[in-house]
Amino acid sequence: MIGGRKGSKPADAVLKEAGFYVSEKCCSRPSCFDYAARRGESVVLMKFQPDIDNFSAEDSSELNVVSRSVSAASFVVSERARDKPLEDDTVYTRYSLFAVTPKTFEDIVLHKIYPLIQAGPGGYYVDIDPETVKRRRQKLGLSVGEMAAMMGISRRTLYGYERGMAKASVAAAYNMIYALGIPVAKPVNIFERVKSQRKCFLLKTAKNVIAKNRLIARICKKFSRFRVTIVRRAPFDFVITIPEEKVRIIGGVAGDRERGLDLRVDEILSVSRIVRAHPILVTDERNRVDKDIPCIYREELSKIRSPEELVYSV
Repeated sequence: MIGGRKGSKPADAVLKEAGFYVSEKCCSRPSCFDYAARRGESVVLMKFQPDIDNFSAEDSSELNVVSRSVSAASFVVSERARDKPLEDDTVYTRYSLFAVTPKTFEDIVLHKIYPLIQAGPGGYYVDIDPETVKRRRQKLGLSVGEMAAMMGISRRTLYGYERGMAKASVAAAYNMIYALGIPVAKPVNIFERVKSQRKCFLLKTAKNVIAKNRLIARICKKFSRFRVTIVRRAPFDFVITIPEEKVRIIGGVAGDRERGLDLRVDEILSVSRIVRAHPILVTDERNRVDKDIPCIYREELSKIRSPEELVYSV
């Protein structure tokens, strides 16, 4: 099951049924996402967290930055907040990530039924489609004041709706639908990114990782003029992106006497296929893994001058 909810399907089964190619589950070490999935040009990173309150700001920040580095959307599937069940057909926001229940996830992925209601600190609300409201008012030949009176709201509130600057309570949205006779709420697409993005936690994490790992420090220094994303909670340890060349590299750094490296490499290979990146493994030792992944050894790293050489020199 996606979670403990009776009748829920496994998350990867739901994605596959909807036509997604799905990675192996990322569980070789703590990860900010469970699965990477692709359908056409759409790529998503998904995390199941039974209790949404256990998904920290640092996890959210890292998932956001990782998803940007691989051009993916990201979201969380959850069942409850502490002891209170989350509502179906509702989109929650955890820091800067969308979160939905398993049922809502299935409805979106399998049936393309997108929720209208969002949960916020002050209660539940909906996004109003400003163009729909404005066109309807003009079609009815009503002034802003006349329509506001008909809807039982202030002129200022209606101006906010028509300019996309205000959200409506659920009750107000139903009143608008009744008054206008047409749908006015905008569905929430969880495959789109939340506008606000948090970076502070990840910057701190990256500095700590660089300070503790000499190989990652060397990679960051050598490729500092390119876009290098340091990752702590994922199967891989870094992502290098060269936008002008449309080249993306997902790399793992093998730790000293690391157990379970073979499983982690399998996950790196699996995720790299989904996000269409070049996988590599950077290691101090030869013959660390018996896997079909390009390996870069410490003594060879000093000879490499560009990220492309990481890919084409092995």
